[in-house]
Amino acid sequence: MKTLKNITNLTFLLIGFILVTSCSSDDDNNIVAPVPTNSIVDLAQATPQLSSLASALIKYPDLVDLLSSDGTFTVFAPDNAAFTALLAAIGQTSIDDIPEDVLKSVLQHHVFASAALEASAVTSGTITMAGGETVEVLVNNDGVFLDNAQVTMPDVSGTNGIVHIINSVLVPPSMLPIVGTIVAPAYFNKNFTTLIAAVLAADPSILELLLSDGTDGNGLTLFAPTNDAFAAAGITDVNGADAILAYHVINGATIMASMLPTTDGSAAEVGTVGGNIYVTNAGSGVFINGTTEVVDTNITGSNGVVHVIDRTLIPPTNTINEIVASLASGDPAEFTMLAAALAQAGLGDTFGTAGPFTVFAPTDAAFMAAGFADVAAINATSAEALVPILTHHVVQPSVYIFSTDLTDDLQAPMLNGQNVTIDLDTLTIQDAAGSATPAGLVTTLLNVHATNGVVHVIDSVLLPAN
Repeated sequence: MKTLKNITNLTFLLIGFILVTSCSSDDDNNIVAPVPTNSIVDLAQATPQLSSLASALIKYPDLVDLLSSDGTFTVFAPDNAAFTALLAAIGQTSIDDIPEDVLKSVLQHHVFASAALEASAVTSGTITMAGGETVEVLVNNDGVFLDNAQVTMPDVSGTNGIVHIINSVLVPPSMLPIVGTIVAPAYFNKNFTTLIAAVLAADPSILELLLSDGTDGNGLTLFAPTNDAFAAAGITDVNGADAILAYHVINGATIMASMLPTTDGSAAEVGTVGGNIYVTNAGSGVFINGTTEVVDTNITGSNGVVHVIDRTLIPPTNTINEIVASLASGDPAEFTMLAAALAQAGLGDTFGTAGPFTVFAPTDAAFMAAGFADVAAINATSAEALVPILTHHVVQPSVYIFSTDLTDDLQAPMLNGQNVTIDLDTLTIQDAAGSATPAGLVTTLLNVHATNGVVHVIDSVLLPAN
């Protein structure tokens, strides 16, 4: 009996073992896939190699909300090395440099919002991304490629879609022609948004030129004003700024900083698409038209070079005569007596000719201080008396002399054959007569650029020796 009982117990143990083993085998054959617990945004923030993408995303709460919400999204996520390569290609050092609207367009170009696509479901062809532009997809034995980017880690599942990590940033087709050119340093930098707005508002030929190699294939040179440079020039509306933009482009030459002409005493004339600019390069910096400084140089692109400037260049539209006439009739009127003196001396048409002339122009108050009570007093003075005085205000060589060309104790020969002496420390001009009070340069009215010269306003009349 005892033996039978032992056999019975052993039988039950064997049956129990078989049942347990059978149940365990069934569980192994029905593995349940883990349920994703993170949204696409959470995945990016939790993945070290996507830290650059995560930093970019958080700039746009609407994108974060979208990619955190319920949906079926496919995100092609560039890794950190891809963003580093992009910054090098567009000439920037940080994602924070890129204008927000540009960066947002780039990010949207990585989101396919129509479905959550596993890598095995991706086929060759064209897909339209969230920004409205297309990406060319290629699937072959080497993997999945989107434009020039390769999927390096597929099928990272989130609660609202799938992430595929890629090794290159996808640039929207509308931006691709800009990458690498002289437009790129401005287009992809938030300090130049005014310049880019002006280019996009201008005739399309302006942008076509800036993206070209120049009419003869030798490249372009762009003097690029910052946002602050537009403000310094008083430009608040960039619509219709075609002439201004053309004035910043040298067509047919890539002129590095070392190739800019050096100067001594007067500015060098350099031709641009929009007219001549006048460069001062005397060893203490590079200045254009007297009031604009070149603050950064030699930013190269595939089709030329960029030099950054701190004040937008405005091409002149009036002759010296027209400037005097407009100021003579302005409010307050500054040059009624100068205009009268030029007419009385028979020089009324002189400063409407080609020139160029550099003129030190005395105000009405300056004429009064010199003993001319009013316009009637000017008209009562003979031409023979006025001509030596007026010609003592015009520099003798036919050159452009801006304030940046002036040097301390400069002896400047004037049109009447006598010299004046410039004192840069006090910003004064001593006339040939040795007047007790030298004429002061009016700092707010220096470098008034005309089509035929430059005007500097002074607060005293310069008197000749005789």
